[in-house]
Amino acid sequence: MKELAVRLTAGMDLKQSICTIAEKNNIQAGVILSAVGCLSRIHLRLATAQYELEKENHYEIVSLCGTIASNGVHLHISASDQNAQTIGGHLLDGCIVNTTCELVIGILEEYSFYREFDPATGYRELTVKTIDESA
Repeated sequence: MKELAVRLTAGMDLKQSICTIAEKNNIQAGVILSAVGCLSRIHLRLATAQYELEKENHYEIVSLCGTIASNGVHLHISASDQNAQTIGGHLLDGCIVNTTCELVIGILEEYSFYREFDPATGYRELTVKTIDESA
């Protein structure tokens, strides 16, 4: 595994930044190893995928995890406010970095991740192949 470490700064969109980093670095299969920082705005899709939550406040990133495929990402985030109230869900565009986000991505060089529509779930789901299978 190869690692890529970056620092995002104030005003950057967290999801869009991860997608841009993945594209610029031609990441075919990646995972979020670590994310430490804060947000000024959150935008999440909640469980059951029927509701979204958008809020502006000061949030600490408690957790960010997920996979990066050649054609998209699937990321979940938890964030805590100044009262230690934590919320989480599916990361959407519109989560804005407040001052900083220190991000480390693991690049799985032996794999190729791709998202394909799965009629059983109604979503684009992860397909995993080894580089040997992809050739």
